[in-house]
Amino acid sequence: MKPEIETERDAKAGTIAMDEIWIQGGRRLQGRVACGGSKNATLPVLAAAMLAPGRYRFTNVPDLMDVATMVKMLGRFGITGERPEKNTLLVDTLNQQNAEAPYELVKTMRASIYVLGPLLARYGEARVSLPGGCAWGPRPVDLHIKGMEALGAEIEIDHGYIVARAPHGLRGGTVSFDISSVGATGNILMAAATAAGRTTIENAACEPEIEALARFLGSMGAEIEGIGTPRLVVNGVRELHPADAPMIPDRIEAGTLLVASAITGGDVEVTGVDPAHLGAVISKLEAAGSSLETSDTTLRLRAPERPEPINVTTKPYPGFPTDMQAQFMALLSVAKGASTIVDTIYHDRFTHVAELQRLGADIRVEGNTAFVQGVEGLSGAPVMATDLRASAALILAGLVAGGETRVSRVYHLDRGYERLEAKLASLGASVRRVRP
Repeated sequence: MKPEIETERDAKAGTIAMDEIWIQGGRRLQGRVACGGSKNATLPVLAAAMLAPGRYRFTNVPDLMDVATMVKMLGRFGITGERPEKNTLLVDTLNQQNAEAPYELVKTMRASIYVLGPLLARYGEARVSLPGGCAWGPRPVDLHIKGMEALGAEIEIDHGYIVARAPHGLRGGTVSFDISSVGATGNILMAAATAAGRTTIENAACEPEIEALARFLGSMGAEIEGIGTPRLVVNGVRELHPADAPMIPDRIEAGTLLVASAITGGDVEVTGVDPAHLGAVISKLEAAGSSLETSDTTLRLRAPERPEPINVTTKPYPGFPTDMQAQFMALLSVAKGASTIVDTIYHDRFTHVAELQRLGADIRVEGNTAFVQGVEGLSGAPVMATDLRASAALILAGLVAGGETRVSRVYHLDRGYERLEAKLASLGASVRRVRP
């Protein structure tokens, strides 16, 4: 693999785990900041390139650890990637061959399981390590496995590896998910694109990232009906061809930047976004007292001095995203009253609570519900990031905490945010990355 595809931080792997973000709280954010491309759309699109030999050009690709990890994964299969310019990624699958998706890479990122569907579709067999990623909560691969079995694959678990075979090729079938799953929907879409016959996916995920994947597959020659709905129908085609694609904006990064404005009583315009992807987040920010102006590609949030208390319940898209739950908990910790947050997607995604409490937040958790009593102010303290979105929440809280907040283990942050500290600093925050 060419080193250009690695992030700057990934290149310093020996020190990355020791990086910290230091914030001096109390500054009101204002100005304009650009949102980057979506990590969660980029990863499955990169995996989909495995379905057809050739060259691909992807634009608006974020420079993130997870993207670098996925390209390293593809390198195990003979695929090369390089960045000729910022946020452009060229992928060449002409020399692709079947191989094993190893534990040492898959353990670092759950999205690595996206290679399962393309490998089965292309080669009729796959050996993929069971995934890893964030430390919180079970995210079982059962739905992926059952979906592949519905397409005729034979699957067993062998010493921590998913071993899948379809010696006679995949065939169309009906996949009905009990739980809407973004990852499993994406994997089945890729596997079904060249399966013989028709595949129907019931209770499919409707997230923008799945819609982006489906449209990319369509540009490769796939025939997919019902894009953006809970019922997807795939008419398998004999083969696909390479295609170029821009990555959609990262709605979670956009939401995080909006919350940064809201929590500091700021006035911030986020550019390069798709407001249609943020309906539930916008609604809750307005309920918390902020005013928002939207255009086709921008969102401007003007916030009151302190947010109003609100109730939040996470749901599959178009509901409120679980990936914004931690950031809103930081926001509501300084609200003018009591709020509740219910996470119906991941019932134990509250590891950030103890760290927010270290900053003075008044939060009590019962089951999958957090009761947040807003306080007048937080106080800076050393805290530790426990996962990707928790790291963002702690930085947001640090923006309004008195004194200095030091957030450690920010390698979690680098998995999903492209230089967030620099973007916040451009808006007036006193924030910097500290390396040993």
